[in-house]
Amino acid sequence: METFDYEDVQLIPNKCVLKSRKEADTRIKFGPRTFKLPVVPANMASVIDENLALWLAQNGYFYVMHRFEPQTRAAFVQRMHQQGQFASISIGIKDREYQLVDQLKEMHEVPEYITIDVAHGHSDYVMKMIDYIKKQLPESFVIVGNIATPQAVIDLESAGADATKVGIGPGKACITKLKTGFGTGGWQLAAIQACSAVAHHPIVADGGVRYNGDIAKSIRFGASMVMIGSMFAGHLESPGEIVTIDGQKYKKYWGSASAVQKNDVHNIEGKQLLVPYRGKISDTLQAMQEDLQSSISYAGGRKLTDLRKVDYVIVKNSIMNGDQLGE
Repeated sequence: METFDYEDVQLIPNKCVLKSRKEADTRIKFGPRTFKLPVVPANMASVIDENLALWLAQNGYFYVMHRFEPQTRAAFVQRMHQQGQFASISIGIKDREYQLVDQLKEMHEVPEYITIDVAHGHSDYVMKMIDYIKKQLPESFVIVGNIATPQAVIDLESAGADATKVGIGPGKACITKLKTGFGTGGWQLAAIQACSAVAHHPIVADGGVRYNGDIAKSIRFGASMVMIGSMFAGHLESPGEIVTIDGQKYKKYWGSASAVQKNDVHNIEGKQLLVPYRGKISDTLQAMQEDLQSSISYAGGRKLTDLRKVDYVIVKNSIMNGDQLGE
């Protein structure tokens, strides 16, 4: 298998057919809805909360609410529906999660999207949960993750998954690759390519995105949606308080498997760090859209999926020409 990651790849331009880059269409149909951009903030407690989820839904963006306040999720679904917005939640595979599914069914509050959020999603117990959701809440679009291999895609789609989420350990706040020796860190983009080659349903690329151009690369190699953590953390609307150090503003960002999130010292595969304060999330989303429109124009296309038609070269860590990667 050929392995490569975001920093190893350059996409090759085609003849432009647009008079203006603003003409490029960045919308993506994902499940029952169409969204302005193929990006979604990571379903982490340091990245999204209910206020931000509501703002994203109201403004035409996809979101996935995290699962770290389990007792509030049914009420969250109800509140989103009362405000005329779609509901997108995360669940795990413990016994209490089956109770949540039952509760939502009894309330007649069916989330439009449910993400089964497990560190190692290629699991018999995950497939059992897919089956249960599909029987109890058949109208929900079920996203399942996280995985790393084509066989995982095949097995989870066969179990009923409507989309699969690819990425184990490539995120900035994740240390799975160091703690366990496993993961897609260093070959996340190749994993997306391999998984999308066998997928019949959408792929969500999760982790490893450091620049807006990485969104275009994710689409090129088969993703329909790109989940982003560190680049979506640190905004005015993000959870947590602003921290000022030597005159610079930051916000705390931590992994879902970190000691901070788990409030425990066992089975830790994440860390906490500071990310620069970035101001309003609307400005970041606007910049992402403009850069993605430029990507589509370089691809010689008019719409997002035209990015999948471009050729590429593997340059192995040289596209920065010695500049520092990441932030």
